[in-house]
Amino acid sequence: MNAPFPTGQKPPLKLLLAAPRGFCAGVDRAIDIVELALKRYGAPVYVRHEIVHNRFVVDSLKAKGAVFVEELDEVPDGAAVIFSAHGVPKSVPAEASTRGLDWLDATCPLVSKVHRQAERQIEAGRHIVFIGHQGHPEVIGTMGQVPAGAITLVETVADVAALPFTRETPLAFLTQTTLSVDDTAEVVAALRARFPQMVGPKAEDICYATSNRQAAVKDIAPQCQLVLVIGAPNSSNSLRLVEVAERCGAQARLVQRGAEIEAAWLDGVEVLGLTAGASAPEELIQEVIARISALRDVTMEQVVTAEEKMVFKLPRQLVE
Repeated sequence: MNAPFPTGQKPPLKLLLAAPRGFCAGVDRAIDIVELALKRYGAPVYVRHEIVHNRFVVDSLKAKGAVFVEELDEVPDGAAVIFSAHGVPKSVPAEASTRGLDWLDATCPLVSKVHRQAERQIEAGRHIVFIGHQGHPEVIGTMGQVPAGAITLVETVADVAALPFTRETPLAFLTQTTLSVDDTAEVVAALRARFPQMVGPKAEDICYATSNRQAAVKDIAPQCQLVLVIGAPNSSNSLRLVEVAERCGAQARLVQRGAEIEAAWLDGVEVLGLTAGASAPEELIQEVIARISALRDVTMEQVVTAEEKMVFKLPRQLVE
């Protein structure tokens, strides 16, 4: 426990702020698409599913006139609709076009790259083994790029052991972009060991932002008693950051807002790590820092492990 301090004096705390953290280029682009669409078309603009997995971001866009729906049948005829950054099955834009909806695709370009790879592997006559989390929107979107039955989903090494294929089956693997780098490497190694004919992508499918944020946590977590990760419970990349911190020997907690942080969490903590998932805005990071500073006498150090300069182009409908 912390040594006693005079009444009114806050105990000292070293705060290691991971960099990179927070918004990635794909999330920036998706939010820009919604905001520019609102300017172009006027409110309301409809968005199928959460544009990114962050309630604060979604609520901010709602306040500006975005309407979030689960399916296209909730979108009125003649309205503008945007597809989320996680990607959608091919059937969704096809349905939107059939209905004459003015649609915009905010799918992260790195997810779209996986979609194109899936199409190419099917064209080459290979069955795809897709490493990802059952039910995640990105997984649903990628599996929806190819005919039913052309992709088999695996999550773990145990799933690989249960696959029914032989060494003669033409196979390829692809991965969700927001997975644990270490876990995925283990699954890929198991796939390659069992199926030497397995074809993989030329470059890593796990996106640069996911990899960079995990590497940054690996750098700070061994020095910390506790790591806080700002992100949503349904954010895959944020949940992976919690797991990475725990594997490095630190306690870790996922938080969405500064108000969630309890003073008792910091008992015995001399060095605290802080990062944020790729869907968490800087505003929430500053809110969390303010909350921590209200509880402790904070000395902050930013630990930079990579510089990110990625920028993605906007859809031509919004820039012409």
